[in-house]
Amino acid sequence: MSKIKGIYAESMSIFNKDLSLNIEKTISHAEKVIDQGCHGVAIFGSTGQAQLISVSEKISLLNKLSQSKYKDKFLVGSGLNSLNETINLMKISSSLNFNNFLIMPPAYYKYGDKDVIEFYSRLIDAVPNCKIVLYNFEKLCGYKFSIECVEILVRKFPKQIVGVKDSSYNLYENLKIDNFSVLPGSELKLLKGLELGCSGIITATCNVTASLSRKVYDDFIDKKQQNVNEMLCKVRSTFDQFNLISGLHSFMSDKDEIYKNVLPPVSLLSIKDKRQLIEDLNKLNFKLGSLKAA
Repeated sequence: MSKIKGIYAESMSIFNKDLSLNIEKTISHAEKVIDQGCHGVAIFGSTGQAQLISVSEKISLLNKLSQSKYKDKFLVGSGLNSLNETINLMKISSSLNFNNFLIMPPAYYKYGDKDVIEFYSRLIDAVPNCKIVLYNFEKLCGYKFSIECVEILVRKFPKQIVGVKDSSYNLYENLKIDNFSVLPGSELKLLKGLELGCSGIITATCNVTASLSRKVYDDFIDKKQQNVNEMLCKVRSTFDQFNLISGLHSFMSDKDEIYKNVLPPVSLLSIKDKRQLIEDLNKLNFKLGSLKAA
């Protein structure tokens, strides 16, 4: 994988009724998202409930994923707080030729830039052939990257720190580093981000907006008129009214009931909220895989 750019989904994880990870359907879902327009997929991101999935299940999935026809299009997340477990998962991934990672700082504890630099330094010292996209999401981990911290990490590890997913939205407008990927975490920031020099997006809702997002991206690259960005932003805003994981699984469960299975404490939308979500999407004439309003 060269410079990470384009449309990426934080792929959903699919579970059986007993809440074990359904490896085949999780991979199939990710591959379908790529078929619908995504340049690639981040597996084991927050949307994939990675913090709730066992390490052994992650390893089993990676072994199977290594046989995918799209194996070069995957970023591997960790969803782990433990430094040693993160290193072990990265080493196993690397042994399967997955060397591109999306890594968030550990959650729960309070820390600053110096501590975060030490965390990533130890990851890179242990797995020097890695390519890491930093994951900036203060809402989930309690830490927000500063521009200065990112710049220090890139200077220290120019071959390993290759990008940032910005879901706190404090970086994408002003962070400028040569040959470095800046990828906002929402379709609402896609077009503006591209205009500012960003590389694309990595988002939860690209699980359902892949074709729309890809159209906006391609039209920008080809300098064509933007005809679907308004629609794309309305769809994202509709999902933003609800918990994204709950909304995505509730929406997809109408296509396949297996999407109803989520790991506690994650839950599906209430009947009322699901009805509202579907009604609002229907008002937009949004269909999964659609390129524009009907």
